[in-house]
Amino acid sequence: MTSEKFRHQLRQEAQSWQAEGLIDAELYEHLARRYQFADLDTTARNRFTGILLGLGSILLGLAVITLVAANWQAWSRELKVLLLLGLFVGVNAAGFYLWREAQGRWTARLGVGLLLCGALILGANLGLMSQMFHLGGPVYQLFLVWGLGVLSMAYSLRLSALGILSAILVSLAYGSGRVTEWIPQGSWKYSLAAFTIEHLPLLAVLAFVPLAYWCRSRWLFGIGSVLAIVALEINTIVVLSDYSDWSNLTEGAIAVLLTCLPTALLWSYRDSLWNILPNGVSFNSLSRKLAVLGFSLLLFWASFNIWDFTPSTQAGEFNGHNGLKLLDLIIFSGLTLWAWWRLGKENDRGFGWQIDRNSTFIALMLLLAGSVIGIQIAVAPLGAIATIIFNLLLFLLGVGLIREAVKNGTRLGFWGGTILLVLQLFARMLEYDTGLLLKALVLFLCGIAVIAAGLWFERHLRAT
Repeated sequence: MTSEKFRHQLRQEAQSWQAEGLIDAELYEHLARRYQFADLDTTARNRFTGILLGLGSILLGLAVITLVAANWQAWSRELKVLLLLGLFVGVNAAGFYLWREAQGRWTARLGVGLLLCGALILGANLGLMSQMFHLGGPVYQLFLVWGLGVLSMAYSLRLSALGILSAILVSLAYGSGRVTEWIPQGSWKYSLAAFTIEHLPLLAVLAFVPLAYWCRSRWLFGIGSVLAIVALEINTIVVLSDYSDWSNLTEGAIAVLLTCLPTALLWSYRDSLWNILPNGVSFNSLSRKLAVLGFSLLLFWASFNIWDFTPSTQAGEFNGHNGLKLLDLIIFSGLTLWAWWRLGKENDRGFGWQIDRNSTFIALMLLLAGSVIGIQIAVAPLGAIATIIFNLLLFLLGVGLIREAVKNGTRLGFWGGTILLVLQLFARMLEYDTGLLLKALVLFLCGIAVIAAGLWFERHLRAT
């Protein structure tokens, strides 16, 4: 699918070519029909209108909620229930009618805005209804039920905007649920909602990834993937901190999985895992970008001098009941192995299972990083050795990104690698005791190097 940015650039170039006499009017009209030049201005105007309508609908929803709250105490319970239900049904019905009957027009975007407003009203209804009928509970349960309700609306209407709102609400439910669990004498009790929080990584994938494919939304896929990975990391860390009776070997193995699994899974992810043929959108490239971003953050954190702690020497029996909380980690580990096996089969050129050079590079870096973490947790602290290894891996990742960017002519990879190297150098200057004069000199040299590298790269792109 041709991007809108490319079509804008092509229209400008085609107009210049026609003015210079390089192409005639017939060829220009052929390009205009093929790439739909006439729709570009309308598309941009509709997008701007949609943003305004979405923002206005959200503000209207908040205004309605505030108005109801201001007069809440003066109304009877029957009037409150009737008003809440009528408002919810009326706004959603109007939004659904406009969205369905006016596809492709600005009124369809107004319908989407009203549906978003209705989703916000759903949350207000849940909170106020529970208050009226004295149904107490922690706030994370409200966010969770609200998010699941909006998710059902997103599936029924196939709207990515509602899916993104649902993912945000579920994220708030997860964060507030974990805070409720950590507060001493809090209101955390084991229930279906608590079970959902404990296994949110798996549930997030099952809920948001199919919807992302159905809606063809890269934003929804990215938000759902990040939510699943972050929840998996936090849940596993919570289990490790809560149950210290496991042996160092078991904790080291879990720590290795925690280090390698997110990057390995996102890097090996393919649409073909689910036998899905991309129809206008593919998430392979986005998944790999998320993998590189997550691995960069991990290596940057690990590059600091934090590896002098001594692991616990207390050993005990593996508790099967507590181990059930690692069910998501086990399932994602199996999915990762399957994804890497499929990745090697896709690259089979008659020599059996094999992976490409970039995948081999990532796999070796993950194995080295995981080995360092495993030795640190299960055997003995590595101290400066671990710090040096992680700084080397961070440097190699930055250089690798720049190398691939120069090879493929992509600005994102080039500037990503450049920023990674600059951040590494700047962090080392701040971490260790160095004089201000040396800091100033290093920053000056970094600035000169970045400017020179950027100019050279842009010249290289024009030359190719």
